[in-house]
Amino acid sequence: MQHRRIAVGTLAAFLSVGSLASAQTRVAPPSAVESAPLAPPPGAAVPAQVQPTPAPTPPAAVPEPVPGPQPVQPAPAPPRPLTPEPVQPAPTPQMPLEPQPVQPPPTLPAPGPIQPVQPPSLQQQTGVLDPNATLAGKRGDQSDVDEVLLVAKPVLKLSGAASWDEGFKRLAESFRVLRQEAERARLPIAGRPLTLFLETDDNGFRYEAMLPVGPAPEGERNATFGDGVRPGLTPAGPSLRFVHVAPYDDIDSTYETITAYLEAKAISVKDAFLEEYVGDLADPADPNLEINVYVQPR
Repeated sequence: MQHRRIAVGTLAAFLSVGSLASAQTRVAPPSAVESAPLAPPPGAAVPAQVQPTPAPTPPAAVPEPVPGPQPVQPAPAPPRPLTPEPVQPAPTPQMPLEPQPVQPPPTLPAPGPIQPVQPPSLQQQTGVLDPNATLAGKRGDQSDVDEVLLVAKPVLKLSGAASWDEGFKRLAESFRVLRQEAERARLPIAGRPLTLFLETDDNGFRYEAMLPVGPAPEGERNATFGDGVRPGLTPAGPSLRFVHVAPYDDIDSTYETITAYLEAKAISVKDAFLEEYVGDLADPADPNLEINVYVQPR
């Protein structure tokens, strides 16, 4: 393409020189001011002006994007610092503070034996006397020993003595007499019958049969009793309760258990012991006869 442009240019220059030489024989040379060529003579062929074809301009090469580091995102602005609240000064005391004397701790009493809590009886709950109430206020467990606190209760009592063979019969008779005297004096029965054994030996025992009673009605509180019956109180204080549930003829086995327990615990008790008959003394062979036996430590 470049060579073609040079050839066309050379031919145009050559034709221009030949025409100029022919024209010099006829006309004066143009003034220096004139720059345009003269018209060709008549009859002469007018050479065609060959215009050079411009070379096409190749498109500019688009540079391929060069991978580079991504623009770094600006770091988030730090949070606005919290302005601490001013600390209020402590109020100035009106008077100078003086150290208070340290109070010594209270002196606690020396620990004593724990007394069992007695549940409220039917009389305490309703105000009505319960003829089946026991001294402990609750039923005992045959397989356990209860520590109870006995409270003195008013009773009618009758002293007596009996042999071991006649013991059951004499006790049942004594309770019958006590009930008769209580009924005659219009005294309400307030608990189960009891026997306080005062002395025992190989031949028999001395006892006091007891029947808990309530107060007499107004106007009859100075009643007298017959058949050796007199008023009194039940034993009071800490006691150990053992439960016998078997015929009365087998009560010796219960006393053997009591003796072994006291010896193992090295407990010294009073000579007198108390039986409380939860069941009626109707049949000494009754297998369900329940008796509470109370012994009191010295």
